[in-house]
Amino acid sequence: MDNSHDSHDRPDGSNDPAPPGEEGEVERLEIELLFEAILRRYGRDFRNYAYDSARRRVLHRLQIERLPSLGAMQHSALHDRRLADRLMSDMSINVTEMFRDPVFFHTLREDVLPVLREEDHIKIWHAGCASGEEVYSMAILLMEAGLYERAKLYATDFNPAILEQARNGIFPLESMRRNVQNYQAAGGERDFSDYYHARYGGAAMEAHLKRNLVFSHHDLARDEPFGEMQAIICRNVLIYFNQSLKNRALQLFLDSLAPSGFLCLGSHEGLYFSALAQHFTIVSAEHRIYRKRPA
Repeated sequence: MDNSHDSHDRPDGSNDPAPPGEEGEVERLEIELLFEAILRRYGRDFRNYAYDSARRRVLHRLQIERLPSLGAMQHSALHDRRLADRLMSDMSINVTEMFRDPVFFHTLREDVLPVLREEDHIKIWHAGCASGEEVYSMAILLMEAGLYERAKLYATDFNPAILEQARNGIFPLESMRRNVQNYQAAGGERDFSDYYHARYGGAAMEAHLKRNLVFSHHDLARDEPFGEMQAIICRNVLIYFNQSLKNRALQLFLDSLAPSGFLCLGSHEGLYFSALAQHFTIVSAEHRIYRKRPA
C-alpha cells in the first residue's frame, strides 16, 4: 500500500469537503450503516477505517454506480454481490512499486538481514501486500544475501483479486524502468532483468523467486495473529485506519513476532503514541524499523 496517492481524490487534487453540521452527521451515519450492513452480510469490517479516506471511496463508488443516495447504495450492496465486491475492492489501497523507498530497502539490507542471518529459519510476513511488489523485492534481497533458501515469506491481503495478481507476479512492463532505478538505489547487486522475463505483455517474475512465497487471505480488522515471525512488513497501511484499528493491528503484530523480531512500518506511521511502544526498541527512527524486546 502507498500513502502518497489516494486514488479516489478528485482529479484536480482536492477533496470533496464533508457537508457541514447536521447534514454531515447524517452522511456519516449513513456511511456507518453501510459498513455495518457490509459486515453483517459479507463479513468484511470497514467500520474502523479512517473516516475521511473511507468517505472518499464510498462517494466515488456512489458516483460511478449512478446511485441517488447512500441509502440506495446500502440497499444495492445488500442485494447485489457484484456491486458489494466493487465497493469492498475500493477500500483496498493498491498503489505500490518494487523497492519503493529504496533507502528503506537499503537499510533492510545493511541492518536487518545480517541479524536474520543468525536464524536457522526465517519467516517474514508482508501484511497488506497489495499486488505484491514489495514481497518480490524482499525475495530478491534475501536471494542476494544468500538467505532465501531458509526463508518463507507470507504475503497477505483481504482483497482476493489483488492477492491473485500478487500470486501471479506479472507487472506492467512500463513499470520496470522505475523498478530498476529503485533496485539500484537500494544497493542491488545484479542485473535486474535476471529476476523477470517478458510474458503476456507484462513483466513476469521468475519462478525461482516464487518458491518460498505463500499468498494467503488475512484481514487485519478481524483475523488472528499470523504465526511466529522474524520480521513483519506493513508499510503505509495503518494510515488508513482509525486509532482503534491501528491499536488492534499493532497488537496483532506484537503477538505475531518472535522475540527480537523486526517490525517495519510506513514513512508516516510509527509507535510514538502507541501503548505498545514499550515492547519495542528503535532500529531506525527515520525508516520506522523497530525490534520487539525479548520477553
